[in-house]
Amino acid sequence: MGGFFAVASKKDCVFDLFFGTDYHSHLGTRRGGLAVYGENGFDRAIHNIENSPFRTKFEKEANEMKGYMGIGCISDYEPQPLIVRSHHGTYAITTVGKINNVDAIVNTIFKSGHTHFLEMSGGDINATELVAAIINQKENLVEGIQYAQDLIQGSMTMLLLTPKGIYAARDKFGRTPVVIGEKEGAFCAAFESFSYLNLGYTDYKELGPGEIVVMTPEAVTTLAKPGEQMKICTFLWVYYGYPSSSYEGVAVEEMRYHCGALLAKRDHIKPDIVAGVPDSGTPHAIGYANESGIPFSRPFIKYTPTWPRSFMPTIQSKRNLIAKMKLIPVHQLIKDKSMILIDDSIVRGTQLRETTEFLYQSGAREVHIRPACPPLLYGCKYLNFSRSTSEMELITRKVIKEMEGANTNYSLEEYANPESAKYHDMVETIGKKLNFSSLRYHRLDDMIQSVGIAPCKLCTYCWNGKE
Repeated sequence: MGGFFAVASKKDCVFDLFFGTDYHSHLGTRRGGLAVYGENGFDRAIHNIENSPFRTKFEKEANEMKGYMGIGCISDYEPQPLIVRSHHGTYAITTVGKINNVDAIVNTIFKSGHTHFLEMSGGDINATELVAAIINQKENLVEGIQYAQDLIQGSMTMLLLTPKGIYAARDKFGRTPVVIGEKEGAFCAAFESFSYLNLGYTDYKELGPGEIVVMTPEAVTTLAKPGEQMKICTFLWVYYGYPSSSYEGVAVEEMRYHCGALLAKRDHIKPDIVAGVPDSGTPHAIGYANESGIPFSRPFIKYTPTWPRSFMPTIQSKRNLIAKMKLIPVHQLIKDKSMILIDDSIVRGTQLRETTEFLYQSGAREVHIRPACPPLLYGCKYLNFSRSTSEMELITRKVIKEMEGANTNYSLEEYANPESAKYHDMVETIGKKLNFSSLRYHRLDDMIQSVGIAPCKLCTYCWNGKE
């Protein structure tokens, strides 16, 4: 995924920029970056944050950088922000999104006279560099940003730091958020709305889909009005978003309570306790417990002092090991208990299977699994939710392949329909394969109801394949 923060202030902005960016650390694991502009021009720093958190890596810059405007990012992949010199002048840029048609865009830019792109260590082109190259095809920044939004298949939200102000542009269909905060003498732009509250800012506005603004210490000016169509990622509420954030006026924590409550209304078993896989599964479990009357319990605790971020490290086998090592059992709350365990989702199933086995080994009698979203059937095309090399890494797709055998003409729509026989067979097979006492997924219609905004404004592609 990735996150960002920007400040335009009449005073030095580095303190706010440092902490505002740090508040996005849950959204990425690979790189952190800061870029500022002040009396001495541009200054920038990028650090690897795979083995040490953003705050630790950037303490030196927080004390040495000076500037009254700046942008910062937490990146799950490419190094950024980048400083670009072009016919628009010099600017710094950071992005959040995904480009599915990289090769086609690169070929188009080469034909226009662009000479080269720098490859990253994995051989890929830095997506942020590519976005800058697209912008530079046009005569001004606003036209360039809009050209990029139209040309990119996927999504792309961006911040551009220039000597005259900070351009903030939400992606064309609003799949990711951009929210503006204000305080005396300053404005900020952020992915997560909670990130500026403790810095003294209050809510100013949330950008609409495709909206472009320029932010200075004095004002926020709209340069391109928002579009009418929005497809914000529903998974922001289910999992990605920090509990204290809100998107489109809907609080993440409150949505998760609603989610758990609707899960409970359709359930029929009566276990001893309800528990959530920490951290994101916990509020879903609280909602379930409140609705069902079954006691909420914390039979294992997540150890966070030295492993604060759930994503780290990026290698899957090590992620699985770390996920297991983080969960410390409370045996007295597990032994001989029948429990419902709620997680935000099941992707590959590896971690949840190991968690379930861990509970059995600790003395649990039954472990009933209730994911807070429907079965994931499609890889995300828009936000790098998973960097899996293939959709066939999803537990659902593996099971469907086993069920269908040599048949390649099956419809995934049947497996997305909770009323169909194939859906129920798939769920039953997954439950047995992962050794759950029972498995019941959240329904898509219930999950949408949990959010509480119009279904046409939500992206649900990973569950039903509909764009």
